[in-house]
Amino acid sequence: MSHPLLSLLKSRTISSAGARSGKAAFGAWQTLPGIFFSRTLAAASEHLSWICLDCEHGLIPLQGGVAECITAINSVSSGIAPGRKEAPSVLVRIPATGVSTGTGWQIKIALDAGARGVIVPMVNNAAKAKEIVQDAKFPPAGRRGYGNPFTHTLWDQSFTDYIKQANDNILVMVQIETKEAVENVEEIAAVPGVDVLFIGPFDLSLSLGFPPPSPDPHPEVEQVITRIREAAHKNGKYCAFYCGTGSQANQRANEGFDIVSVISDVGAMSEGVSKNLATAAGIEGGSRPAGY
Repeated sequence: MSHPLLSLLKSRTISSAGARSGKAAFGAWQTLPGIFFSRTLAAASEHLSWICLDCEHGLIPLQGGVAECITAINSVSSGIAPGRKEAPSVLVRIPATGVSTGTGWQIKIALDAGARGVIVPMVNNAAKAKEIVQDAKFPPAGRRGYGNPFTHTLWDQSFTDYIKQANDNILVMVQIETKEAVENVEEIAAVPGVDVLFIGPFDLSLSLGFPPPSPDPHPEVEQVITRIREAAHKNGKYCAFYCGTGSQANQRANEGFDIVSVISDVGAMSEGVSKNLATAAGIEGGSRPAGY
């Protein structure tokens, strides 16, 4: 099974200053459970390279639900999705957060379900980042255990081939969204095995004492966002950003972000229904903008 997100990332070039250029990897956020939501998202656009199954703030259960959604997404091909050549890569945002919260078992479930990467919220220091890497990789690089009889088949591989190459193809993504994380961002970015620093602008703004983006973050938060992106690129890592609209995503891609979410399932549904009803009622500009 191909991995379009990783392929896009590897095609991005790095300048002497550490900035990356090339096509950004655009994705969508799934918060509602169900294989038909997954299939609809996966087939929606040939420009979609990844889908995040949100088990933190979304309603998708980590055990059972994630595996079913991944299977549904993997089944989408050019035969049922015009313009698509391959199914989008699947990322899973696990629910556990905080210094004292164990994340290892959640990472295990997400990866055993066939995920191509994990997004871990509220990673505040290098020690936590190192723990996440250990849980996401097989020995000798980490301590991940294996026993699921279906994982390798979701990657269209033999058990042996999956074990051999999983460490190099699973993306470890940590969210920088607190004041403490910003203070430690250089150390977090330097942790071997961390692939991506993911910026959550809503919690980042609140943690820094500013209101959430509406639609853009406060100018002082923007300075912090730039600092995070530069820390990632300086350390040879990718930087991701959560957006809620295509125009926001275009802006962040032009700023040099490598991975950019474009819209969520709920946001797209709300915006689409509102826009078409406003048009039907003859109201100009009456559509509701997509949100989180």
